[in-house]
Amino acid sequence: MTYVHDAVVVGAGINGLAAAITVAQQGFSVQVVEAADELGGACRTAELTLPGYRHDVGAAVIPFGAVSPFFGEFDAARYGLEFLHPLVPAAHPLDGEEAILFERSVTDTAAGLGDDASAYRRLFTPLAAHAQPLFDQFLGPIRPPRHPLLVAGFGIPALLPAAALARASFRGNRARALFAGLAAHSTRSLSRPATSSVALMMAMTGHVAGWPIVRGGTANLITALAARLADLGGTVETGRSVASLNELPAARVYLLDLMPRDVERICSDALPSRYRRRLRRYRLGPGVFKLDWALHGPIPWKDPRCARAATVHLGGGFDEIAASEAAVAGGRHADRPFVLLVQPSLFDPSRAPEGRHTAWAYCHVPNGSLVDMTARIEAQVERFAPGFREVVAGRHAMDTSALEASDPNLAGGDINGGMFSLTQFFLRPAPRIPPYTTPNPRVVICSAATPPGGGVHGMCGWWAAQSALRTLRASRAR
Repeated sequence: MTYVHDAVVVGAGINGLAAAITVAQQGFSVQVVEAADELGGACRTAELTLPGYRHDVGAAVIPFGAVSPFFGEFDAARYGLEFLHPLVPAAHPLDGEEAILFERSVTDTAAGLGDDASAYRRLFTPLAAHAQPLFDQFLGPIRPPRHPLLVAGFGIPALLPAAALARASFRGNRARALFAGLAAHSTRSLSRPATSSVALMMAMTGHVAGWPIVRGGTANLITALAARLADLGGTVETGRSVASLNELPAARVYLLDLMPRDVERICSDALPSRYRRRLRRYRLGPGVFKLDWALHGPIPWKDPRCARAATVHLGGGFDEIAASEAAVAGGRHADRPFVLLVQPSLFDPSRAPEGRHTAWAYCHVPNGSLVDMTARIEAQVERFAPGFREVVAGRHAMDTSALEASDPNLAGGDINGGMFSLTQFFLRPAPRIPPYTTPNPRVVICSAATPPGGGVHGMCGWWAAQSALRTLRASRAR
């Protein structure tokens, strides 16, 4: 067979581009094919509300990008990419008392937790001190640990439900509330196993590297990656939907930045039926309902220190956050949802006209939900920032169907690429070693449906590229 390219990548999200760059860096020819008219998937920026207000359509804060080995090798300055670090990674306001500030320093964070200060230091000081080996271990597939004692020290508490670890570690509401907000990024009930792992990882990223945003919007991250790929000789074709691998140029290997259902759909002739049945059984997680706001001024927080953070967790105390996430896990909509809010224009004036601001927020909802959560989200903001509605100049809402329409990988509004259940944590999308491979050595999966899952880190693409490179090197040797 005559091959047009060494590799064809289907999908130009963060992981598709990471895979393409990683393969191209080894001297192989790469073409990327994207169905949409622009690159980026969930990493896009647009004027969703009013002219001059730039909003991140999907991802806005990229904690794991700050510790990702893929981005660690990327020359951001060469491509005009700048990460902005808020003064504080996150804030967590409470009713009737000072907000909790999740600081870069473990000690400074602990100082705001009252009687749990020493307990917080005991839990996170050693993790922060040894964070990089843990990131190297867990931002990828399951494999033998290079530092077994360190991994065991993290892994044993990480396997616990967040509710259990929070109650065992802390006595007061402030520390438990902070831990619940971190764990809620898992989009699972906090009573489920391994939800502690998300809280621990989120905390480690904040303490070690912060939770940055991209100057000008997350789309600039994609622009930089596309420029890097072009410098390596890779090509990109947008506006091209793919119904079958047979429609693509002949290649030695295909890397698919797609959800399992779409892999199964376009590979009906390339993968055995047994494996395709496994892909159909892949479980999705809850979805999100998202709001973007154009604002006349900054959000009027009761505790003005919340303006020191780009990310704000809105959900009150531990019990309220746990109840909210349990409701969603049970297929219901919380009356007081846990809300993740981002206010990027406080740190990046390019996002809005002079003196104006932008913000976005989302709450978790059952997968595929079409319920309008606008009023409930805004009530949570108003609760901690009275007068918020008066500064709203425009709003834009996206339910789960709108999110999926903007990026098919956000299936049913699931922003994590699939449920973070214990079995799907590492063995996603199907039990294989390595999990990026399929029974066809020329077909590799590189989406967030592979380890380590969702997040703007590019590691799904980087690891998948290692599997593709083995096939390409064997082909070159032949």
